[in-house]
Amino acid sequence: MVDTEHTPTQELTIPPLDGEARTAAMDRQAQLTKPPGSLGRLETMAADIAAMQSTPTPAVDPAVVVTMAADHGVAAEGVSAYPQSITAAMVDNLLEGGAAVNALCAATDIKNVVVDMGVAGDVPDGVVDHRIADGSRNMAQEPAMTRQQAVAAVEAGHAVFKNAAADARVVGLGEMGIANTTASAAITALLTDSSVEAVTGHGTGIDDETRARKVTVIERAIETNNPDPSDPISVLQAVGGFEIAGLAGFTLAAASHRVPVVVDGFITGAAALVAAAISPRVTDYLLASHASVEPGHAVQLEALDLEPCFDYGMRLGEGTGAALAIGVYRSACVAHREMSTFAEAGLETE
Repeated sequence: MVDTEHTPTQELTIPPLDGEARTAAMDRQAQLTKPPGSLGRLETMAADIAAMQSTPTPAVDPAVVVTMAADHGVAAEGVSAYPQSITAAMVDNLLEGGAAVNALCAATDIKNVVVDMGVAGDVPDGVVDHRIADGSRNMAQEPAMTRQQAVAAVEAGHAVFKNAAADARVVGLGEMGIANTTASAAITALLTDSSVEAVTGHGTGIDDETRARKVTVIERAIETNNPDPSDPISVLQAVGGFEIAGLAGFTLAAASHRVPVVVDGFITGAAALVAAAISPRVTDYLLASHASVEPGHAVQLEALDLEPCFDYGMRLGEGTGAALAIGVYRSACVAHREMSTFAEAGLETE
């Protein structure tokens, strides 16, 4: 039995960034065969990762993208363009290698791990099984989960890192779950003190009428469950999802091992907000990927002090943005390590 008063960070210590490693990395950048600053953000990316990993020669390989999946009871309110059954079908597609994140991970030599945190139905072969329940409850009518379940989901994320990504130098966050933009908008509104209207988008492609209903559903869920925004476990319990809680725990575990975490889009951004509310230092280990078209994503990025790598108009999730961004971070680190210095190239700078 999980202690309902337990906050799942007691066994985790997130270290401070290594300032000496950052300085050494920046010193090396100044000696590389290029005009100072000419690689722009790639230079600061390498230095940031150096500080996270506590080494002047950062690297991203091996890299892992973890895609966590769960169903949401609030789908019964008609807030998505797709039926809840799509979650399980997409998990099967992920396991068969037919999803977008599979293709992008294969293209950039990234391991993809699929985790069932609470998908309704039987657990398929090949998935990492941390199912808490057959989906969360309908948050518009009652809390999405018990506090015990919220804590268990966060701690499952710790276990996923330990068992599936402990050797990774960089990890990316991904998710799958019909109606999880509804849960993410609720979490974002609560943890950033924003209006529900401001952070709620069109998700899977709903029309304006359905989006208006989605806003009303989220507002009703917050009013009905009355979570304490200062208590992230309370927020998860009231309006969260099992995959969001699991990703928050995974993020905390990665940061405690000095492993940078690449945040994908809106749903994983909600998980990052939860992780930061549990342990603020975790933000030191977050790296952005893309700028999602979901309006709440910009709010999340500002709250987490993250600047996206690119804006390609993406809104798929699964970890697709994280997979692409890991390629950018890999390039930054490879250029940092493998370019010659002026001295190594026998070039005079004066």
